[in-house]
Amino acid sequence: MSNISSDYKERVKEIFRKSKIVLTQNEIDSIDYAEFGLDNIEEEGLNLILYVNNDRYCAKEMALLPNQTCPEHMHPDLEDREGKQETFRCRWGEVYLYEEADETLDLEKISVSLPQKNKEYYTASKEIHLKAGEQYTLAPNTKHWFKAGKDGAVVSEFSSPSFDAFDVFTNPNVKRDVRDR
Repeated sequence: MSNISSDYKERVKEIFRKSKIVLTQNEIDSIDYAEFGLDNIEEEGLNLILYVNNDRYCAKEMALLPNQTCPEHMHPDLEDREGKQETFRCRWGEVYLYEEADETLDLEKISVSLPQKNKEYYTASKEIHLKAGEQYTLAPNTKHWFKAGKDGAVVSEFSSPSFDAFDVFTNPNVKRDVRDR
């Protein structure tokens, strides 16, 4: 994992502060700055606070800097457990969520630009535009990616149990350094 600058971390904390979600100092100190092994965190990354993840459910806050993208991935079935179902609720800013669909991704028809370094690894094409207070639920085993709007975004995730280490990314270069949770 590359060294994440203190400036980057401060900008992430500022996005969380702008959301006006009350967070403890312990939660702020526990932010997971996921850079996915791509050495491109400004463009492709995700910043998470994990509230709870047990055998029944999971809850997280996710912050994205302006125009930051979480790489395309899916949550597969694991042994006797169905893949993760998740509801994204935009708390602050706006986020563009893309899920797989029958159509091919057409760059002329989507509202955002793809990360230039890895644009070939984005294929999910159905656009869901979430503003603060809006939410959307993704079915298990659904390939998806999401990108913050021009001001950034804070998104709450409510889901079935999360097993981030088993997420399947479209980009074979992604390496998810997952903390022991």
